[in-house]
Amino acid sequence: MKTKILVIDDEENIVELLQFNLETYDYIVDYSYDGFDGFLKAKEIKPNLILLDWMLPNISGIDVLKKIREDKELKSTPVIMLTAKNMESDKVEGLVVGADDYITKPFSVKELLARISSVLRRYSINTSREEEVLIVKDIKVDLIKHEVTKNGEKIDLTLKEFDLLKILLQNKGKVLSRNFLLDKIWGYEFYGETRTVDVHIRYLRKKIEEPNSNEKYIETIRGIGYKID
Repeated sequence: MKTKILVIDDEENIVELLQFNLETYDYIVDYSYDGFDGFLKAKEIKPNLILLDWMLPNISGIDVLKKIREDKELKSTPVIMLTAKNMESDKVEGLVVGADDYITKPFSVKELLARISSVLRRYSINTSREEEVLIVKDIKVDLIKHEVTKNGEKIDLTLKEFDLLKILLQNKGKVLSRNFLLDKIWGYEFYGETRTVDVHIRYLRKKIEEPNSNEKYIETIRGIGYKID
């Protein structure tokens, strides 16, 4: 089955360029010039990946991304942000909300195609039946249902928070560096912005750890990285 990619961008020349190159590589391409319409189209066609522009009319790309990550059917859909914004704070915001990758305009089509391939490859890795459920203390991570519970109560995590918790649990007892986590979860070296991991870990801790409790799930190894025992 061919891979479906939805392009949400208000620049017609960019859409035409992307459509031509993606279809050359045998992708099925649909598109929208508006954020609201793009979100509705995503719900209709359920693409395998979304290329999402930050600067859109009526609703920003970052707000569309938030809607995607909050939607039950779309929340696990990989999203690559396309934007002229190249400030570190903008990149961090996009990644924290749930972007899988980030490329600034003007961009190389070859680089974009490589990143699309990398993101799709990460999502295509099947979870083995032996690792359907991961457990630490009173927290259970169901990798098939993509669900996290604590004492039986569901915890809502963003896609990146879920991926962080999963990889830490799959490597229990090991110290994982920030660069390692960036490479495994975001799929490429995000040089100079390892604080992205720290921000996600902080949000994750708020959701899985009890306030004012001495019991910690994620241990910080200063100067090195993080681990779960």
